[in-house]
Amino acid sequence: MISRRTVWILGISQLVCWGIFHYLIGAVGESMVSGLGWSRPLVYGGYSVALFVMGVVSPVVGWGIDRFGGRPVMTAGACLGALGCAGLGLSHTLAVYYGAWIVLGLAMRMTLYDAAFATLARMGGPAAKRPISQITLLGGLASTVFWPIGHALADGYGWRAAVFVYAGFAVAMVFLHLAIPAGRYRGTDEERPADNAAENLAVNRARRPMAAFLYSVIVTVMAALNAGMSAHMIAILAGLGVGVSVAVWTSTLRGIGQSAARLGEVLFGGRVHPLALAVFATALLPLSFAAGLFGGAFAAAAIAFTLLYGVGNGLVTIVRGTVPLVLFDPRSYGVLVGKLLIPGFLLAALAPLAYAVVIERVGADGALIFSGVLAAVAFAAAVLLRVVCRDVAEAATPPEKNTVKAAENSPLALS
Repeated sequence: MISRRTVWILGISQLVCWGIFHYLIGAVGESMVSGLGWSRPLVYGGYSVALFVMGVVSPVVGWGIDRFGGRPVMTAGACLGALGCAGLGLSHTLAVYYGAWIVLGLAMRMTLYDAAFATLARMGGPAAKRPISQITLLGGLASTVFWPIGHALADGYGWRAAVFVYAGFAVAMVFLHLAIPAGRYRGTDEERPADNAAENLAVNRARRPMAAFLYSVIVTVMAALNAGMSAHMIAILAGLGVGVSVAVWTSTLRGIGQSAARLGEVLFGGRVHPLALAVFATALLPLSFAAGLFGGAFAAAAIAFTLLYGVGNGLVTIVRGTVPLVLFDPRSYGVLVGKLLIPGFLLAALAPLAYAVVIERVGADGALIFSGVLAAVAFAAAVLLRVVCRDVAEAATPPEKNTVKAAENSPLALS
């Protein structure tokens, strides 16, 4: 059983860790370019290195969580994150700068959603679906909270001061992660909860490889989009003709869209199978980038771009955590998902640099068209995954859950 206290701990952890690690480059990247005097691809290439490191260490971190639990792994990750942020603040050469990003790559893989999801799966088994949705509520607000904080700190005190403050936040996460429980799910295949009994597709060996491949395609494309948008959404809006300060605040709507969508899933998504949710979520993404093409001329289009992207990305994050509970035995969640995430991390590592080049050569409009094509690939993979697993998904639709019960399980009711 996963307690409300655990959900709060991991939810706050995701809010802060995503804000200070993953969204760091989006908040202070342009200030780094100006302050260091390096080219944009060179500066944003550090973030790419971090994402590459995440891919390399992904299976090992997943194994570590399966073996030892989330508490030691995520605590160590927060320590590394503090060191990485401090290293950035002290960097004056490429060697130190890129070394700090290598450390931050380790920290991100050990603290962000995939580590938290594996921690919950280890503790709760199939019952981790609802907590996974719940912790993404706070995590979805990371850009909304930390983009303005980072931007304000960089403007007022310089980007070095901003990353030192981020290091302080990481130290606080060390103490929070020490409070993660050490429990482990030990149920057998015959002891799964009734509302999840039909959901495990691992018994179907014929379809499992294709389903795993399509899942990997979805998370790979979405990881690339997320990395690109996290690093360059503000720059894309500015390139469309939106003022820089307005672009910063408009970009924060992404986080509001993410958390609003996740709240809706927590409250009303009890009857929505993860595979159906994948189709709906990925369908929103091409629409968001199409709206963004008109963002320079119409403020409403820029707002629609950030909100729709936030809603789609927020729901895909839930899909990323819950679909493996459908595909695999949750007791080996960390190792199996860690392997499937490798292509996503590696492609995401190229995304910030690729987006920087695209923006410089063909502008913000070209970056949005490029994003729309990638989003269409994710949508096609989600549709195929739903078709491949249609009969199992229909059989696995959970029974009706009333709104009151869902609301009681929401983090908003955890006080």
